[in-house]
Amino acid sequence: MEYNKLKTKEVTTMVIEALAKKNVQAFTVESGKDALEKIKELIPTGASVMNGASVTLEQIGFVDYLKSGEHGWNNLHEGILAEKDPAIQASLRKQAVLSDYYLGSVHALTETGEYLIASNSGSQLPHIVFTSANLIFVVSTKKIVPNITEAMNRLMEYIMPIEDKHMKEKYGVGTVANKILIVNGENGMMQRKVTMILVNEDLGF
Repeated sequence: MEYNKLKTKEVTTMVIEALAKKNVQAFTVESGKDALEKIKELIPTGASVMNGASVTLEQIGFVDYLKSGEHGWNNLHEGILAEKDPAIQASLRKQAVLSDYYLGSVHALTETGEYLIASNSGSQLPHIVFTSANLIFVVSTKKIVPNITEAMNRLMEYIMPIEDKHMKEKYGVGTVANKILIVNGENGMMQRKVTMILVNEDLGF
């Protein structure tokens, strides 16, 4: 299967409808620039924000915008990176799982509305699974696959070799998919807000 091809309007509409049944609000935008503008609209001034490492967020300009300090948000990631004491930094990372908003992407999204996220350390998974009240995922439509089997294939056969090479070039160490999360839906009783911005642009891996 080809894992790097943008999907049709018909497919993305089907995915949006499937996600809605799972308590995930989704909509499409044409570009990464449009996605960044939507993020700015969604996050109110004063909210605490945490984000995972994401090539997609880098490409749309979110990471640079977050670093700029022009947003009025409480950038928890900045505080973590600024702390030089390893013990205090580790404590800040744990506290950051209570962020008002968490932003990231997914490694694969199925036509029936499930999504898959893999992690080496698992540090971003608590936000996604439970602790953050608001989740925003920016996802290129190229990441849409028919089912969970193809989602796993996309992760292991296509993404991991690219991600491993990327990490070695950037940090000098590779990565592995130590922890893999499959989200089948969001329990509406939890009253969390999960938003997925589907982008008709080739973004991320």
